[in-house]
Amino acid sequence: MLRYLKVGLAALAGLVALTLAVILVRGAMDAPAAVDPALILAKAASYDAEIKRDEYGIPHISGPRDADVAFGLGFAHSEDDFSTIQNVAIATRGKLAAYQGKKAAITDYLVRLMGVWDAVNANYDKLPADVRKVLEGYAEGVNFYAVKHPDEVEPGFLPFTGKDVAAGFVFKTPFFYGLDKTLIGVFEGRIGGKSKELSKQEKDAFLPGAATLPIGSNGVAVAPSRSDDGVTRLLVNSHQPYAGPVAWYEAELDSGEGWHVSGGFFPGSPFMLHGHNENLGWANTVNEPDLVDIYRLTINPDNENQYLLDGKWRDFKKETAEIKVNLWGPFWWTVERDVLRSEHGPVLKTPNGYFAVRFAGMGEYRQVEQYYRLDKAKTLDQFLDALRLQALPSINYVYADRDGNIAYIYNGQFPERKPGFDWKGVLPGDRSDLIWHSYVPFDKIPKYINPESGVLFNANNTPFRATTPSSDLDPSAFPDWMGIQTDMTNRAYRMEETFGSDPQITREEFRAYKFDVTYSEKSEMAKLLKQVVSVDPGDDSDLAEAQDILRRWDMRATKDSRGAALAILMAEPVVHARIVKEPVPDPMDTLHDAIKRLKEHFGRLDPQWGEVNRIIRGDVDLPVAGGPDLLRAIYAKKLDDGRLKAVGGDTLFMFVEWDKDGKVSSRNVSQFGSAMTRPSSPHYADQTPLYASEEMRPELFTDAELEGHVQEAYRPGERNGKAAPAD
Repeated sequence: MLRYLKVGLAALAGLVALTLAVILVRGAMDAPAAVDPALILAKAASYDAEIKRDEYGIPHISGPRDADVAFGLGFAHSEDDFSTIQNVAIATRGKLAAYQGKKAAITDYLVRLMGVWDAVNANYDKLPADVRKVLEGYAEGVNFYAVKHPDEVEPGFLPFTGKDVAAGFVFKTPFFYGLDKTLIGVFEGRIGGKSKELSKQEKDAFLPGAATLPIGSNGVAVAPSRSDDGVTRLLVNSHQPYAGPVAWYEAELDSGEGWHVSGGFFPGSPFMLHGHNENLGWANTVNEPDLVDIYRLTINPDNENQYLLDGKWRDFKKETAEIKVNLWGPFWWTVERDVLRSEHGPVLKTPNGYFAVRFAGMGEYRQVEQYYRLDKAKTLDQFLDALRLQALPSINYVYADRDGNIAYIYNGQFPERKPGFDWKGVLPGDRSDLIWHSYVPFDKIPKYINPESGVLFNANNTPFRATTPSSDLDPSAFPDWMGIQTDMTNRAYRMEETFGSDPQITREEFRAYKFDVTYSEKSEMAKLLKQVVSVDPGDDSDLAEAQDILRRWDMRATKDSRGAALAILMAEPVVHARIVKEPVPDPMDTLHDAIKRLKEHFGRLDPQWGEVNRIIRGDVDLPVAGGPDLLRAIYAKKLDDGRLKAVGGDTLFMFVEWDKDGKVSSRNVSQFGSAMTRPSSPHYADQTPLYASEEMRPELFTDAELEGHVQEAYRPGERNGKAAPAD
């Protein structure tokens, strides 16, 4: 889940406490060099792809080569969401502020600070030729769409390249494990010394596109030994924002070279990031081990461009980032910002001093290779070999396959650190022996392969509680300096209480457990309820009524629940603040806020949850069950009319099965539809009613399954009519 960082120029100045050289130029922004469309059209002619759209507009893309299929995907995805693909590329280039203004300036700065393009430019040609062909095929598909629809193209965007695709992965992946939280901690002084608390706008600079959403995902694998019918089952259920740069796009790819996958793709990615192929599949969930180290640097009092290391003054590596910022119309300015690096890594100058950051994924460029190898793996051994590349700095894998194997890998680039130091704190920056240079080998990271229990699950919790207690890993087998998380979530507790406690899971039970809307007695919700109902209400009749409602609530967020609205409005701000490490409000204050909100907008303290909790898309406005940190995950924002509008959580999710003969099938649903940014398309919200009613549709994975369901079949550029206009 990528953090597309948002902040104003004023926030950038206050955030990093630096002197900025500002040049205001009155006149037109310099026009980028024009790209000859004939060159793009000539390249497009070298690809051979066919796109078939089913009743839900989902693209099924085929071609003789993997590169052809990637080309078709780039074109089809652009038909449905070109604006997001374009914005992702511009952000990854560090040019977003030139289009979106000062709110995007820090995104551009971080691209330079993290050395994204240094890694890509130095190493792109080292990627295997087959990987580069796929990257470039996808890019040419996007370019071909852009040439066909020039009115949607920002000046300077073309050409989109294979390097742009690779750079997107380099930039995104460190933020999945929480690099943002560490950076915020440094700037706020929680790491390194007391400073000021950042404003919401400043914090949003380090958060994902839907900044208010906690990170979350569910993954479950059930072996034949634990299913009542001998079927292998896999739940693919990541929690994403409903729209934006990390919203899922569903597609099926089928290449003559054996690349046949179905699942979720992010804008700008040619690879299925989670889902399945014919033989195996996986679910990803975010993990948050400690993969970032902060070093306090000692600066030469006579030369601020030097720091102390092993008793000697060393020069910073220094360059200048020039960030062009659009003001309005033809007016723009340029911000010049020093980019410093030490032997440790990027350097941050704050009011508390200079701090160097060393993080997993620094200089890594092979993420695209690993995803491609995972997509094409046919066996468990091939899948594990792909993971052994260790190109992804984090992300859990919950796996199942046609042979009945199941696995869970707590994947990460774990720094090999020197024992005996507090690696969670601030380290002395003057010792080179504390600068790590390698990662823990893949064979020594936490993983489960075919546990005796026959079930594996993860819900962003510790890897030491991933199955039944008798099959769980022993935490003492892993050193503390690996920084492995030990936390639990409500979803993790409920997985133990459902999947983990059922020795023979039926298909119906598997489905019911996924749609579970219960808060565990062990959850933060349960603790908060006990706290607020124990307070003496005195003569506050509203509080007494609210406490009575909460005492009687069964801790389930069904659509007809009369207690869920009050409980969730009370608890969510508290739990969210703890997750993102913000100041935690008093639950009695949030309870009073909930009472006021419900009385004002609904005239009662116990409206049905479905009245309050809504999924809204275009003209579709429906009640939805579920809520924060539930297995039926719904995260929402408050509307002015008192309701909650779902904006994240369950997005594309899949119930994948391999029967006793090894044949794969899946039932899927998305929150909206394939036409992500095309409001006039019939596929803008055509899956929303299914999603709200917790219904699934059969996936059409093979040609035989697709037969009779094709609504359109065309080659890129030859579709009847034009793509629906963007919103």
